Amino acid sequence: MIPLLHDFAGETVLVFGGGRVGARKARRFAREARVVVVSPDFVDADFGASERVRERPDPGDVASWFDRTEPALAVAATDDDALNTAVEREARERGLLVNRADESGDRDPGSVVVPATVRDDPVLAAVATGGRSPALSRHLRQQLEDEIDGAGEMATLTADIRADLKTEGVAPDERRVAVRAVVRSERVWKALDSRNAKPRQVAADVIADVTGDPS
Repeated sequence: MIPLLHDFAGETVLVFGGGRVGARKARRFAREARVVVVSPDFVDADFGASERVRERPDPGDVASWFDRTEPALAVAATDDDALNTAVEREARERGLLVNRADESGDRDPGSVVVPATVRDDPVLAAVATGGRSPALSRHLRQQLEDEIDGAGEMATLTADIRADLKTEGVAPDERRVAVRAVVRSERVWKALDSRNAKPRQVAADVIADVTGDPS
């Protein structure tokens, strides 16, 4: 499998299953997409800003739900193997993405594995085990939370620096050297973590050190 990022803004994700797995999937996608969860019962859990529909679909009802919601992704997260299989089959016939939560290991083309993610906007880090070990994914995610702390501010800072250098007519190779130096600078990271420091000025000093330009 090759990891890709998909923009679900303006899209619909259709989730079958109101258990804890369905709730977790709904929370994840509801950050960006419209999410519809279909289930006869719902556990006492956070489903995010999803729309919950209390119905007991059978395999023969799946196609009508696809027609009603026009999803970009379907999630099969029930304890009914026949229903999950129907969801997967319908998604494949329509050329849609599908995440089958009751399977792990090798996946067919078009299958989606939802990774464990860590966000420090605009930075997003994800880790997956191909569905083989969700526990390991969660453990690695917890480690990543510490590793990328402050990365969002660094991304914003370096984006501004790159834009300014480009406006000033600095050559691409020199821009790359300057931004790389900022990203690798402990001084800049510490400045981002301090309320009293001025990260942009510290970054300018770092760039001056590597370019020899005091401006």
